[in-house]
Amino acid sequence: MKRRHFAAGVVASAFAPPAVRAQQPGRTYRITVVTFAERGPYSDHALAGLKSMGFIEGKNLTFDRVGVGLADDQLGDALKKVVAAGGVDLLMAGGPAFIKAAQAATTTIPILGFTDDMLGEGLVTSLARPGGNVTGISILSTELDFKRQELLLEALPRARKIAVLADGGPQVPAHFEALRAAVRSSPVELSLLRASTPQQIEAALKQAKDQGSDAVNVLASPVLFANRQALFAGLKAQRLPAVYQWPEGAADGALLTYGPGYADTYRLWGVMAGKILRGAKPADLPIEQPTAFKLSLNLKVARALGLTLPARLVERADEVVE
Repeated sequence: MKRRHFAAGVVASAFAPPAVRAQQPGRTYRITVVTFAERGPYSDHALAGLKSMGFIEGKNLTFDRVGVGLADDQLGDALKKVVAAGGVDLLMAGGPAFIKAAQAATTTIPILGFTDDMLGEGLVTSLARPGGNVTGISILSTELDFKRQELLLEALPRARKIAVLADGGPQVPAHFEALRAAVRSSPVELSLLRASTPQQIEAALKQAKDQGSDAVNVLASPVLFANRQALFAGLKAQRLPAVYQWPEGAADGALLTYGPGYADTYRLWGVMAGKILRGAKPADLPIEQPTAFKLSLNLKVARALGLTLPARLVERADEVVE
């Protein structure tokens, strides 16, 4: 049931008509997606954003991918070959490792990133004027992971052991230590579990259960998002309540979720891609950040786990799945 209307969690100016030239009639534009996943990171929502700007896959737009199945030390060479071959109008890259690899491969082809913190990860020098050939979306994951941890503890006030599930990124240890520092004065104990494949996710969640974890804080991660089917299946199998980054995850099996809407955020990514294809320079396109966030709860999951969520938390929710 809907508690109240939720407005799109993006900067409104992003959808204003761009003051750049229209695409060239009869031309087919090419986007290369830098990704580890067979079907990501662009989605139907990003394609909808591109379509709203006049770019339709199979009509005047083509996609290819680089990075699938490649180790980190192979990605750079693969990208350099793509750039040297020419014909790429835009590189779309999700996550700091892939954005940095794209930056190392070219200083001229526009790069559109999607990551936790474009500025904090050293990918741009300014949010307002990124400079160079890179712009993108910062989804505020680091700050929101703290908020999600608070909400999880509010939902489960008796929880004492929280498993933090993260991917294999190099920034994870420092992030985990910051999360642990936030609960140092409380009786809550955090443990870090890392996973980058469906098999590792299954094993990590089993370990969380075996070590007596009361719940799981699933950190924002393109890897864990790409493997979300394994994630939610594992949470259900181990009967573990969890908090998750995208509000849409409440319908998939997370006990609670908090963050910007996945559909809105990816549509914005597509709109920004359309602006660049129309001629906007990345240096002049400000980094976009979510401005509205949605709290979603799944009471069906709560009942299955034998939990009763605090009435005050349920009343605050933007959406309750029953």
